[in-house]
Amino acid sequence: MQNNPRLGIALMLAATFVLAVQDGISRQLVEHYSVMTVVMFRYWFFAAFVVLWSHYRGGGISSVAKSHYPFLQILRGLTLVAEVCILVSAFALLGLVESHAAFACYPLIVVALSGPILGETIGWRRWLAVVVGFVGMLIVLRPGTEVFSATALLPLLSALMFALYSLLTRYVARKDRAETSFFWTGVSGVVAISLIGPFYWTPMVGNDWWLMAALSVTGVLGHFLLIKALEVAEASTIQPFAYFQLVFASAIGLLVFGESLDSMVLVGGSMIVAAGLFTIWRSNQRSVAKK
Repeated sequence: MQNNPRLGIALMLAATFVLAVQDGISRQLVEHYSVMTVVMFRYWFFAAFVVLWSHYRGGGISSVAKSHYPFLQILRGLTLVAEVCILVSAFALLGLVESHAAFACYPLIVVALSGPILGETIGWRRWLAVVVGFVGMLIVLRPGTEVFSATALLPLLSALMFALYSLLTRYVARKDRAETSFFWTGVSGVVAISLIGPFYWTPMVGNDWWLMAALSVTGVLGHFLLIKALEVAEASTIQPFAYFQLVFASAIGLLVFGESLDSMVLVGGSMIVAAGLFTIWRSNQRSVAKK
């Protein structure tokens, strides 16, 4: 693995932009098609990419598929595909701006759950950051006010599920290769969505096939860029730049879909991002101190 932080950051920024475009296309498509149809198309192309990647770069499918935690690997894939369905539903009901502002709290949920699930020690500074982020989330969602609705909980549920997926990924990484986790993410997810999706099938019309193709391409390209970013730079270096997906997705929501950015979402989202960045910085400091 080469160590080129500038290239890694550039690739990470490119990945977050491409994935934000994917979110924008998803938001457009779910206005006319079922969430299951949109997610199923995404996963068909994603799974094809995963299988090809495993074959050519992972040492062969039979080798990559071998896992010390097959049940947990399948659970990871099922958790992620369910999370994607919930988040795409939130895009349709709440828009990109509010959905991503609330979803940005998932790193804080990871910190809060890493103790009971992974047995990690969480210091008071990171717990304080979790509390600050939780307050920011309450500001975004505004429970108990006339603005709040049950649909506002969708991005929070999505964040919780993605945090669980992240923790399971860290757990299986104790013995399984990254290529193995990547393989099971795509395969178990596509099997699950392909069993359920046809019951909610919405026929495609006109030029929407091109949008669906663009959705599939951006999904594959985004994950490819993430892989390349991790190949050329350490995760601790590029991880903070993942928050740019919130920036890019919000810009698309504002400029393309005419969404609004009210002061409460801005303040709450800023608190969540600041708390998340602090936990990343603090984790890196602790890692350096242990070396």
